[in-house]
Amino acid sequence: MNSEVINKVRASQRATRWHHLLSFFCALILALTVYPTQANAQITEDLEAKIPFQLHVGNTQLPAGEYRIRMVDDSDLTVMQISSVDGSASAVFQVEETEKNSEPAKSELIFHEYGTRYFLAKLFDESNPDGSQLVESSYEKKISQATSQYQEHATEHRKGNRALWNYTR
Repeated sequence: MNSEVINKVRASQRATRWHHLLSFFCALILALTVYPTQANAQITEDLEAKIPFQLHVGNTQLPAGEYRIRMVDDSDLTVMQISSVDGSASAVFQVEETEKNSEPAKSELIFHEYGTRYFLAKLFDESNPDGSQLVESSYEKKISQATSQYQEHATEHRKGNRALWNYTR
């Protein structure tokens, strides 16, 4: 008789555990449905820019020229690529979300300037305050400690289908 009582207690405990596990699973599904993870747009369209100075993207140095900047496929909006239009130079870099205080009227590239060195720092797409900020490279950290910093802004204006950029400090 004791073994029957013990078996019933064990069966009841297993049923209770399954009930708790099923309740937890249902609550998790409900929470994920009601509060989906936020995936801001950031920069999802290709940007094209004619950059009139040598620049650094991460630890890579690129010559002045015409460039295309785009998201790397399947990167969850965290990896971008900049490549020259002629295909002679490129770099892959990691980004994170950033926001601008207001919606930019035009697409904008922001560079950190240290002496004569320019580091691509932020990217904003036209009419979208959510942008992408480059993760600071070890090289930029080293240079920033040795010199003072300025920010160089480049805003887009269009002439036909071609994007042109104005640079201001």
